[in-house]
Amino acid sequence: MGTGTVLLVALAVLAAGGVTGTLLRAGRREAEAEKARLAEQARVQALRSMEAVWSLGPMEFEEYVADLCRRDGCTEVRRVGAANDLGADVIGRLPDGRKIVVQCKRYAKHRTVGSPDLQKFNGTVRDEHGADVPLFVASCKFTKQARAFAARHGLVLFDVDLLGFWNSGTSLTSLLDLDIGRSGTNRKLAPDS
Repeated sequence: MGTGTVLLVALAVLAAGGVTGTLLRAGRREAEAEKARLAEQARVQALRSMEAVWSLGPMEFEEYVADLCRRDGCTEVRRVGAANDLGADVIGRLPDGRKIVVQCKRYAKHRTVGSPDLQKFNGTVRDEHGADVPLFVASCKFTKQARAFAARHGLVLFDVDLLGFWNSGTSLTSLLDLDIGRSGTNRKLAPDS
């Protein structure tokens, strides 16, 4: 090999090293940008945590549920909850056009929703509000009797667990497809000390 060839090989190696170094730096920048994006995503998720939900007032909780419906493609969504609301806090249309009527109960995590609350909701949700999908959303658990009542009367229950999934981005329509018999437990959570 001549001196010129050795010099060309050396220059090619240096050039390849420079390109590799540039690619590594670009890769590091991309990794740092991804790390920042994930940190921001975690921050947003923390804001949407269940602790934040439990800190909402009753009307704020209803608006939060209305916002989740809107996020998931529901239309004509409005918060209607007030005194004498006849069991409807949020009304709207699912993406497929069915009318959804939502009763919201923002209770402390250690409480439960019992059958009497569901009986009141069931008494008005279809006849008064014309619901195709009657949904009861609670920030706690439902009692065993409440879940049995809901199953017999075709009410959809979102307990704290399903609400947590909905809050974290699972779509409303995919949660509506779950079997009511598997929705939550009747176990009370221990209150914070």
